[in-house]
Amino acid sequence: QRKNPFSSEDRLASKPVHTHRGDPTYGRPPEGSRTEQRGKDAHSHVGKEVEELCLIIRRTGEVGEDGHVSVTFGQLFETYVTISNKVVGILLRARKHGLVHFEGEMLWQGKDDDVVITLL
Repeated sequence: QRKNPFSSEDRLASKPVHTHRGDPTYGRPPEGSRTEQRGKDAHSHVGKEVEELCLIIRRTGEVGEDGHVSVTFGQLFETYVTISNKVVGILLRARKHGLVHFEGEMLWQGKDDDVVITLL
């Protein structure tokens, strides 16, 4: 872009030429940029989907002896897929945040329908 004759020199002059791994801004969009805002919006949207998934597990699952609500992946998939086609990705995000537990790295429709998902 620095060599692009159609770019505004003012806009490009404010950006650093290179960032290095030790730099706190490395790998992050410039503060106040539209890219930063899109990232924040996406993070918020995924957070809402994780909350919705937990509510669906609570609504469709059964309370076990330990007091935790559990549901099978097949049952959850049939319920949640009408809401979002990203059920596995949202489940992985929920597990990363310690909200649900299930065995295995990935869940596959059909093959893993009997895997129990527990709401923590």
